[in-house]
Amino acid sequence: MEACPTGARQMAGRVMTVAAVLAEVLKDRVFYEESGGGVTFSGGEPLYQAAFVLRLLEAARAAGLHAALDTCGFAPTSQVLAAAQRCDLVLYDLKLMDATRHLQQTGVSNELILANLKALDQLGVPIWVRVPLIPGVTDDAANLEGIARWVRGLRAVRQVNVLPYHRTGSAKWRRIGQTSRLEPLPAPSQAEVNRAVQVFTAVGLVAKAGG
Repeated sequence: MEACPTGARQMAGRVMTVAAVLAEVLKDRVFYEESGGGVTFSGGEPLYQAAFVLRLLEAARAAGLHAALDTCGFAPTSQVLAAAQRCDLVLYDLKLMDATRHLQQTGVSNELILANLKALDQLGVPIWVRVPLIPGVTDDAANLEGIARWVRGLRAVRQVNVLPYHRTGSAKWRRIGQTSRLEPLPAPSQAEVNRAVQVFTAVGLVAKAGG
């Protein structure tokens, strides 16, 4: 880059149009058709670029693609519902049920996140709830049982995915000269993952590790 002759700064993305993104997605159309899959709009948080994502979802639907939105739910309710109405599936993250702990760990309240999930449930679009299993942060019995009880009352939730913590993102932190405070944490054992899955199946939910 011109601002850094040594090359220490590198462009990590590029500006794209809806048409350009869709063209890239459609290169793999044969694989979607053979597998029954489709395109998932993820991030980061895709609803930080809500207007662009809404146009992409409309374009994907017009092209006959199965479309999913992967969101943490921390966005205006109108944006969450508008995106969901253009989706076949919503992947929705739930981390912590206790409001104080959620604020401490993420920097924001979970009030809007839970309210948006309730609103989505009323909409009826299929939902997969995704629960990151982070040692010492989200993996205690009280938190997992609280999520299980809350999700059990939702009609549109089709399954719960327990996502074991990993360090795949560590290299990205290093590229920007920082380290994640979670990096020293160990990955949960398979036994711990299995116990977490059982918390959800015990209340009648379909649950599995990963996904």
